[in-house]
Amino acid sequence: MAIQLSVAVRNARLNAIEATVGTDAVLKIFSGAQPANCAAANSGTELVSITCPTDWMAAADAGAKALAGAWADVGIGDGDAGHFRLYASDGTTCGMQGSVTATGGVGDLTLDNITIATDQAVTITGFTLTDANA
Repeated sequence: MAIQLSVAVRNARLNAIEATVGTDAVLKIFSGAQPANCAAANSGTELVSITCPTDWMAAADAGAKALAGAWADVGIGDGDAGHFRLYASDGTTCGMQGSVTATGGVGDLTLDNITIATDQAVTITGFTLTDANA
């Protein structure tokens, strides 16, 4: 039999992610495949670095948590987005990483356009965390 968690416990786990990473999180998008885990060195070319809003995720509800505020900036490199890493405000302590696709895709994070060029506007169009064990 599988473990099942209440919605309140699932929401608390999700809210702990934002509390642990902290305010002023930094989202960096890179080309290529993501590293094996958050402790591994960055891989690919850094294409954009976005300082997220101070309250960067909405409060968890029904076991899910979505981005809050505007996540946008301009490209600092040229290439196709392949993965993201979310860092604490220091820009070096990785708290999360995942895949990137264009809006409508199945990536963990979606962008308005995965082909990024220097000085091009980049907008995050979707990012939702869903807790398991319902």
